[in-house]
Amino acid sequence: MPTIPRVITATLLSLCSIGGNVLASEYQTVTVTTAQVAHTSTVGGTVVPYKEVNLSAQIPGQVTFIAGVEGDSLAADSLLIQVDDSQIQAQRRAALAQIANAEAALRNARVQYSREIWSPRSNTPNAMPGMGMPNMFDQFFTRGFSNMIGRSDTGLERYADWYAQGAGVQQAQGALMQATAQLEQLNAKLRDAQLTAPFDGTIVKKVVEVGDTVQPGQLLLQFAHTAFLRIQADVPVRLVAGLEKGMLLPARLDAGGILDDKGIEVNARVAQIYPMADSTRHTVTVKFDLPKGVPGGAGMYAEVQIPDTTKPSREFPVLPEQAVVWRGSLPNVFIIQEGLPSLRVIRVGSSLGGDFISVLSGVHAGDQVIVNPPPGLVSGVRADSSSK
Repeated sequence: MPTIPRVITATLLSLCSIGGNVLASEYQTVTVTTAQVAHTSTVGGTVVPYKEVNLSAQIPGQVTFIAGVEGDSLAADSLLIQVDDSQIQAQRRAALAQIANAEAALRNARVQYSREIWSPRSNTPNAMPGMGMPNMFDQFFTRGFSNMIGRSDTGLERYADWYAQGAGVQQAQGALMQATAQLEQLNAKLRDAQLTAPFDGTIVKKVVEVGDTVQPGQLLLQFAHTAFLRIQADVPVRLVAGLEKGMLLPARLDAGGILDDKGIEVNARVAQIYPMADSTRHTVTVKFDLPKGVPGGAGMYAEVQIPDTTKPSREFPVLPEQAVVWRGSLPNVFIIQEGLPSLRVIRVGSSLGGDFISVLSGVHAGDQVIVNPPPGLVSGVRADSSSK
């Protein structure tokens, strides 16, 4: 932003008396001077929330609860929308029963595995009476003779029994893991049935009502953080080179739907510059942070003055902002011409700081302009005459 030299500032603040018909006490006037002003371009944009999310249905069902309507503010993690989850709850109870059965089967498999280790079944193939004598005879003579002639292999039989019991333990563990995974899946569906606020914000748009049946992917509600606002603008590529993150640029907001008078003038900070340009329009999306508490809200029109580094600075007339009179949407100034005030329509340039602005057209260096013109001042009529 250009700086006005002290000499120019002193000249602008000097009071002048023009002609014999106008006294210095009638009007406070300043002399229009010039200053080197960098070329700027005005880019239109839209005020958007700091961040915004679209909440969509994740499961099919009927909407049973909505936290509020458009404009209602809610804290983070507050419940926004609830979809009927009675069927999922029933499936969850069935999954809990399956987990209980799988845990019992696992305990039984482990007991059978331990029994096979400490009391192998291959050593007691038959339960015969006689205080165990037939069994002992079979172990020492019959089984040994059978192994010797190759009709049986006691070691292999014991290994097979041990392996079968171990496989039973692994299968029981797998069944328990499967039942647990099913429970986790159902718990995730239950979480999807409840849509909560991801941050402190406001309901921007409500698409459904309580009782509506929704399907996965269907938009339900738009939620936005509106305590802070931004301007989102599509900036021509040639202007992006003059932007840096953190720069403060003058902006004008349309808080009333039309740029009435001057609008609302604020300083906007460059917050985000998108890395790629639009291949069709050859523009880059840029977001500008607005001061907290600016009037209006998301969706209103805004303009940002962006420095154009592709063009050299030029010399423009400079005058105080207090000299500008807004008639409708057009800026005007009163100049002293032949001792009488004369209304001029001007084209306002950029703000230079210190309550001075540049003028693109309408006045020239050396013109005497009236600062803070009195109400009811008419072109071609002196102040004392217009008040009568």
